[in-house]
Amino acid sequence: MLVKYKIPKTILWVSNLFVIFLLIFTLFRLATFIAFRPKGISLTDVIPSFLMGIRYDLRWIAIILLPVIFLSTFPRLSPFYSSRNKKWWTWYLAIVTFIVFFFFAAGFGSFSYNRTPLDAGAMNFAEDFSISVKMIWQTYPLIWMLLGLIVAVLFFRWMYHRSHWQVINRTEGLGITHRRKFFVFTILILCFLIYGSFSWPPLSRSDSFRFNNSFKSYLAINPLQNFVATLRLRKPDYNEKKAKEVFPVMAEWMGLPDKNNFSYRREIGPRSSSFESRPNIVLVQCESFSMYKSSMSGNPLNATPFFDSLCRQGVFFDRCFTPHFSTARALFAILSGIPDAQLFKFSSRNPQAVQQHTIVDNLGDYEKHYFLGGSPEFNNFEGLLKNIDGLQMHTGDDFKAPKVNVWGVSDKDLFLEANELFRKKDKPFFAYIQTSGNHRPYNLTIPKNDTDFVRVVVPDEELKKYGFESLDEFNCFRYSDYCFRKFMEAAQKENYFHNTIFVFVGDHGLAGNAEAMYPPVWTEQRLTDEHVPLLFYAPDLLVPQKRTEVVSQIDVLPTIAGMLHQSYVNTTLGRDLLDPEKKNNFAFITNTADGIGMVTDEFYFTRNINSGEELLSPLQPSLSAYTKQQKDSIRKRLSAFTIAYYETAKYLLMNNQKD
Repeated sequence: MLVKYKIPKTILWVSNLFVIFLLIFTLFRLATFIAFRPKGISLTDVIPSFLMGIRYDLRWIAIILLPVIFLSTFPRLSPFYSSRNKKWWTWYLAIVTFIVFFFFAAGFGSFSYNRTPLDAGAMNFAEDFSISVKMIWQTYPLIWMLLGLIVAVLFFRWMYHRSHWQVINRTEGLGITHRRKFFVFTILILCFLIYGSFSWPPLSRSDSFRFNNSFKSYLAINPLQNFVATLRLRKPDYNEKKAKEVFPVMAEWMGLPDKNNFSYRREIGPRSSSFESRPNIVLVQCESFSMYKSSMSGNPLNATPFFDSLCRQGVFFDRCFTPHFSTARALFAILSGIPDAQLFKFSSRNPQAVQQHTIVDNLGDYEKHYFLGGSPEFNNFEGLLKNIDGLQMHTGDDFKAPKVNVWGVSDKDLFLEANELFRKKDKPFFAYIQTSGNHRPYNLTIPKNDTDFVRVVVPDEELKKYGFESLDEFNCFRYSDYCFRKFMEAAQKENYFHNTIFVFVGDHGLAGNAEAMYPPVWTEQRLTDEHVPLLFYAPDLLVPQKRTEVVSQIDVLPTIAGMLHQSYVNTTLGRDLLDPEKKNNFAFITNTADGIGMVTDEFYFTRNINSGEELLSPLQPSLSAYTKQQKDSIRKRLSAFTIAYYETAKYLLMNNQKD
């Protein structure tokens, strides 16, 4: 139709390209909807999301095509000026298509893993490019994936060639000349699409959150837009004024003695039940230790029978939640007592946040050790740990055992090397052991020389029913339990064992089907990502008990310090879980880049910090008996507390600096 108006060939070609790219973007959004739509949301429900999404798509299509139009205002640069120009422009489009497909693939992976679109948080892994690539290489058929991507790009390059040929065919002999006014007009249209709005301000990421529904918002925004828009949010952000305003709310919930003095510093003396024997402390951060996958949850697959036996002999908290889904954030939260509320960048990589005060420094006459099977440079673990006075690090190449995969030596070898060091000590020590074996690549985690570990075969339908994605993952989880057993068997033979408190806490959980073990909210609201076991095990010192109240990963160090017969200084948000004066049970969660929440003994409250969408979910079906008025009151109270906690955590990240 445009031909009869003698529109220049370049603009005719770009019009065809425009349609092709719009089809690509729309098909990706449709595939995302089909693959990840929540229960109860139909295609008609998300039509507004698709319409909003087209605005974001048009922006990026315009950005892609603008160089073609702009440079073609000079006839010698037009793709129709020469065969060489056609070649260069089709290769430009092929490269851009590769980038678009790469972002779409990463966006699909992000939705699969986190139920959120790709954002700048992915840069956390790009900053550890070598290790991340090795992990992907050892886990996925990377060559075939790249080959498929290249084939798809070459197919689209053929389409661009064909479209170019069709334009020539349709315009042959029509005498269409190069008229600059058409190019100027097209440039203005593309600039308007990039602006994305008929008024001020221009289209932004925040516009996608008008739907008051997270899935609809995430469906609207495409991965390119979300990634670029969140890059600026990687910088630390806090508001001291807000942190001071919400302090009375925090003081009430945390039981702080002075609600008028804006300070989280508490000098805490020894409890009457603390141990005068100067016990050793061995704190184990357990990789991907999902509570619902473990035997302690009642999971019929019984993947962790040995750890379950330890829990029956120790002080076991079966409702512990991590503030975030990340190993680096777990290390930061445990050591600092602050949830890592810098949502798009790990605080362990933030030079302004890494110098944190930690309770570990109060253990002045304790030797301090850290063990990791691989490289401490990953996510700058090393930068955070070197902040601890006198810490001796035992990592990667320090071990005699061979490396089994990108994460270093096996967890069994890590534990046994640590035990060799502990058995030689004649003074109190604090040791932090960080496991990494229960992690992709699952197929390369179990060393072949561990012949006494027997893999088992479980039907796929049973694995899926009880939360495991594959047989390799299931056996990898079982191997973690095997490693715990080997460690404890070795430790029990040594003198240090009888005066040592062993603490085990998961660094995070994993998403999956937990409905056989827990109410639907665990699966639907992704509590599986943060629900982990917490165990204090010292058969000669602690009386066994099972605790069912909600607690947080950040409470680990204050609880350890409370067991020791010495004073300590707590400057952040963790609490001594065994303190008889403790009130209010809660755990703060930042599950996604846009969501904050609070778990209590009765409810899980979530809030989207962009749209303001709030959801109050009962943790037990029996709690649905609350009236609407009662639920509204609880929601408002938890909303105020959750916002206060978030503002406080952001403030403390930058203001809990070591003296």
